[in-house]
Amino acid sequence: MLKFASVACGVAIGLTCYLLTWQNIAVAQEKTGKAKKKGGAQSASVAPIAAVNAFLATLDEAQKSRALLTYDSEKRVVWNFVPLETRKGLPLMDMSAEQQAAARAAFRSVVSQLGYDKGTTIMQYESILLKLEGPKSEGRRNPVKYYVTVYGTPAAKQPWGLSIEGHHMSLNFSLNGNQIVDSTPQFMGSNPAELKDNYGDNFPKGMRVLKEEEELAFQLVNSLDEKQSAAALLAGELPKEIRGATEPQPPTDAAQGIAASALNAEQKALLKELIEAYSDKMKSGVVKQRWALIEEAGFDKIKFAWAGAKKAGIGHYYIVQGPTFLIEFINVQADAAGNPANHIHCVWRDLSGDFNLPIASK
Repeated sequence: MLKFASVACGVAIGLTCYLLTWQNIAVAQEKTGKAKKKGGAQSASVAPIAAVNAFLATLDEAQKSRALLTYDSEKRVVWNFVPLETRKGLPLMDMSAEQQAAARAAFRSVVSQLGYDKGTTIMQYESILLKLEGPKSEGRRNPVKYYVTVYGTPAAKQPWGLSIEGHHMSLNFSLNGNQIVDSTPQFMGSNPAELKDNYGDNFPKGMRVLKEEEELAFQLVNSLDEKQSAAALLAGELPKEIRGATEPQPPTDAAQGIAASALNAEQKALLKELIEAYSDKMKSGVVKQRWALIEEAGFDKIKFAWAGAKKAGIGHYYIVQGPTFLIEFINVQADAAGNPANHIHCVWRDLSGDFNLPIASK
């Protein structure tokens, strides 16, 4: 079976080959809120049912047996973001070029252009990690070791699901027909968080794939006055990881930190931009749904909490939590080259229940 382009190209030029294979999908037009503000348009995907069924139609029976699970499978709520020997689903590395093209269209059908670009860039970072770590990491640093799983039958008026997962990315979608009814857990990570060297034209020194998620939070926390900072700062030691990592449902602890109601107008605008940095990775319908829930519950009830340093290169962590959602971000680990606090994990979770499932009462 034909393998993915970057594998065939080898480590030295794998980044370029991979980039050519995974970017520039020619599809219809979609505008997000940010695109409208700038007067621009983004390329959009076909509907999820059509895109995912087109992907499944390219697979042989053996591949389908790996890619397809029942909607009520216990594996649907299993998610992870560390390098694993294997995962549920069918990996890109076991697909032909035609199948990979169909897989990327399926991926694009459930996210915005921003989400697609960030997601595929995170996948490409595996080649950077392999270059930094050397041949000993060939088995786990692989830009095509990302798994596509379909749950149930993609069809109108019935529930089904889709996940795309590998190192530093776990995107999970629950659908009813073509409508995405839940899009969590939504996890992305980046190692390195900031490239400390040049890895080619598409990966220049200083590149930060999750820049907005970090920079907007720095701007917000550094804008707080003494009284606001006291309310925002978390007590205790700096965490080592996001809470509830790999758990099927989010943590349900009460929100901590400073409430949006205690922020001034400029700070509220920064908080909104920070939330948008996460929500805008999803399709416009999901974005509207998320913001409708936020506004119904009350924007002023959202809280922002911070721990650690207020500048890059030293460990830091934050939580943004409202009645309907939870964002967590952490940057405390060194990158593959040993640069401190240059390794990001961040997630959006649904406080009514991830995977379109209710949170069990305790």
